[in-house]
Amino acid sequence: MAKKNSFQIAIDGPVAAGKGTVSRLVADKLGFLYVDTGAMYRVTALIGIRNQIDLSNQDQLAPLVKKATIHMRNPNSQEKDGRLTTVLLDNEDVSWVIRTEDVSQGASKVAVHPQVRSVLVEKQQQIALEQDVVMEGRDITYRVLPQADLKIYLTANDVVRAKRRHHDLLTKGVDIEFDEVYKDLLERDHRDQSRSVDPLQIVEDAWVIDTSDISIQQVVALIVSKVELMSTVG
Repeated sequence: MAKKNSFQIAIDGPVAAGKGTVSRLVADKLGFLYVDTGAMYRVTALIGIRNQIDLSNQDQLAPLVKKATIHMRNPNSQEKDGRLTTVLLDNEDVSWVIRTEDVSQGASKVAVHPQVRSVLVEKQQQIALEQDVVMEGRDITYRVLPQADLKIYLTANDVVRAKRRHHDLLTKGVDIEFDEVYKDLLERDHRDQSRSVDPLQIVEDAWVIDTSDISIQQVVALIVSKVELMSTVG
């Protein structure tokens, strides 16, 4: 990877740990770009679905993803509709298209492919070289940005995370029982932690923050204070 001239905050953690909201707010306060790498896997699933490709076929998926232009930016004044980030696929705004349940399920399937991950990691690293970022996902601290200035592992206990996920789905109008959400969350945790390529893990130099009993605002304040202290010392 080329030499970086930016400040990089890398955040990993399981689903519903609050990574997206925390990352977005931290980025806002620091004036950084928020990068949701999970959105890139959602875009990959969308590409596969639109091209009627079997999502288990990485040989067909990877070249299409490599050719695609995936751009991310902080929402502008016309895009304040609840989105955390604006995602463009070949200049088409797909920020909400990739949040459907079909695409969500597809993202989990394509994320296990080494070829797809390799292509997306390269795109993610290029973004982080060009500007200060808060980048979150499952493999950011050790695979995507191993030289990040600050590495964080954001987590919470599984019941708390399932409750958050359930509330989020109900808010979006999805009629689903808590037990189903909880079961799905445990299965997703297992997939993330046991996959052969880039499994979810805590690196030795990561700052572990458990959000089970503290508010989003408190987590954001902790991280911003840490970055400001690092900048002062540096």
